[in-house]
Amino acid sequence: MENAQRTAIIRETFNTVSDAYDSPALRFFPASAREMAASLNLRGDERVIDIATGTGNVALALADRLPHGSVLGIDFSAGMLAQARNKRAQQGISNVEFVEMDMQDIALSEAGFDVATCAFGIFFVEDMDTQLSSIAALVRDGGTVAICNFQESYFNPLRELMIGRLIDYGVQLPPQTWKRIATEAGCRELYERAGLTDIRVEQKNMGFYLADAGNWWDLIWNAGFRGMLKQLQPDALERFRQEHLQEVARLATAEGIWLDVSILYTCGMKVPMGY
Repeated sequence: MENAQRTAIIRETFNTVSDAYDSPALRFFPASAREMAASLNLRGDERVIDIATGTGNVALALADRLPHGSVLGIDFSAGMLAQARNKRAQQGISNVEFVEMDMQDIALSEAGFDVATCAFGIFFVEDMDTQLSSIAALVRDGGTVAICNFQESYFNPLRELMIGRLIDYGVQLPPQTWKRIATEAGCRELYERAGLTDIRVEQKNMGFYLADAGNWWDLIWNAGFRGMLKQLQPDALERFRQEHLQEVARLATAEGIWLDVSILYTCGMKVPMGY
């Protein structure tokens, strides 16, 4: 699949799910955003750029810690940005700006940011080496580049059950680029190839119990998985939904259905010129 075609499909998927992207079933996104913001130990006066900002979870969490600083959040999905701007208004936050822009084609009149962040976004690009290098180029010498992404076990066994059944239904899976950085070693290698130093990788589990199998469907239907599910015709989709939720329901315990949300947080420093 050509890169432009893949980008268009991803953009369409996120525009489609944007209205429900902040649903309770996806509450690990704002939780992990707060975790990322806290881990950066900000002074409070930094200029930050948040790449692939989505509905603005990280950008807003950062802005709350920057009383004398500012955040620029960019994303290529107009639908996701509309939600980010709504949340900004609801929270009364004035030091964050949201701009529609593709992270693979960033055009800014000024760079030199103190910090660049990218949460659950970089793995959508096949050439992650070039993407991370372009993000690092936006940061001043000595500045910080931070990303977070899913660890290899995330959402299992629910995700494995879903993927296996989708394959049985003849659904074509997108390139599994996320697996390259689904381990600590993969994250470190990506950062090293971008020339970043003082690399720190931390793993945290932001998991929780789903009340029932329907909550799992809310999660996969309102997130990036929608693109795969929509390959099925309506009758096949409904049959898939019923069959899959029956197998997920069998995993229920007295507490509910455990959702493993294993996340890797990677942070590094841009080496000063002449270092």
